[in-house]
Amino acid sequence: MHDIKAIRADPAAFDAGLARRGVAPAAARLLAIDAQLRGVQTVQQEGLARRNDASRAIGAAKAAKDDATAATLMAEVATLKETLPALDEQVRDLGAVLTAGLAELPNLPADVPDGVDESGNIVVHLRGESPEFAFKPLEHDVLAVRFGYDPDAAAAIAGARFAVLAGPLARLHRALGQFMIDVQTGEHGYRETVVPLLVRENAAFGTGQLPKFEEDLFKTTDGRYLIPTAEVSLTNLVRESIVDTDSLPLRMTALTPCFRSEAGSAGRDTRGLIRQHQFEKCELVAIAAPEASDAEHERMTGNAEAILDKLGLHYRRMLLCTGDMGFSAQKTYDLEVWLPGQNAYREISSISNCGDFQARRMDARCRVRGEKGTAFVHTLNGSGLAVGRTLVAVIENYQQADGSVHIPEVLWPYMGGVKVLTPGN
Repeated sequence: MHDIKAIRADPAAFDAGLARRGVAPAAARLLAIDAQLRGVQTVQQEGLARRNDASRAIGAAKAAKDDATAATLMAEVATLKETLPALDEQVRDLGAVLTAGLAELPNLPADVPDGVDESGNIVVHLRGESPEFAFKPLEHDVLAVRFGYDPDAAAAIAGARFAVLAGPLARLHRALGQFMIDVQTGEHGYRETVVPLLVRENAAFGTGQLPKFEEDLFKTTDGRYLIPTAEVSLTNLVRESIVDTDSLPLRMTALTPCFRSEAGSAGRDTRGLIRQHQFEKCELVAIAAPEASDAEHERMTGNAEAILDKLGLHYRRMLLCTGDMGFSAQKTYDLEVWLPGQNAYREISSISNCGDFQARRMDARCRVRGEKGTAFVHTLNGSGLAVGRTLVAVIENYQQADGSVHIPEVLWPYMGGVKVLTPGN
């Protein structure tokens, strides 16, 4: 959500920020609604003040036995009581229109490159070594069926973009999730949290999924939404609250199923485990003081990278351009892992600093201990990592000529003694 006061102060800068994201100017439209709202509010406040003054004056007139003045004042109060409800309704309606207008606009970009799509993204750095093969590496979906991936069973049960994993592949999937949550809690200081998978409309609005992206969500018959990421539940833990800056940053993590309709991805990644309606993710969320969020963003990105480093996977960090960032983000890094079977880098984590954009939607604030004023917190989120995509990366990068897959050593404690996946085991 944007601050209408900031738009009033510099409408040109606001429109310039929107233009960088390919969005048409909106300041004039929003300020016109704002001016109308403030005009009605002024009339409303003047009416309330006059009603209170007149009500007090009625008592004085009656005490002075000035019946004519009392009658005139009583008539004025009666008229105000009839007109004020209409003004109240106008204020509510105009406020809702202004809120809706502000809510439909994306966050303004920070220090990121301009661009219309992913071609404008910039490589920040590369890490790790890509494996060399004496054979043509296979894509993950071909490999995975040897170890317990059954796309036909999933399609029969639920349709396209679902997966059934069994046996050693299911064990490896579980191992990856447990490894991620252990690293993020034990080494990086995130607090493990179990959160609802179903959320109310106001929670999805708070993090920016609603109203603009409702088609990407699964909605239940009672009006709740399945979470597309634990970001929604974790970030909303501070909604409508004021936290002491002494307690910041709050760092939270959750390993949860996630659900996405993938409404805009028809024809993309229809095979395999890359793009699913249901998947698991280790989510990272931080609530930071405004002046600390840039440093927290760098830290969180490094925390996600640590998983890839420990798994020995080759990847690159990308700084996203204005045209490729998510709706709520002001700055985003993507981590893209190398998949030798596809001969391509694919996104495995997206880490964003949302500034105070989500906090305004949730009314989440912070206060310096002993001071009266408050400020909106800054919120950050990222994957640390997406479990299914990490599974894809492991089996593609650690495949062997004999059809087996070596398991990275850091996962051995989670695998019950299994160090190599072999067909049929």
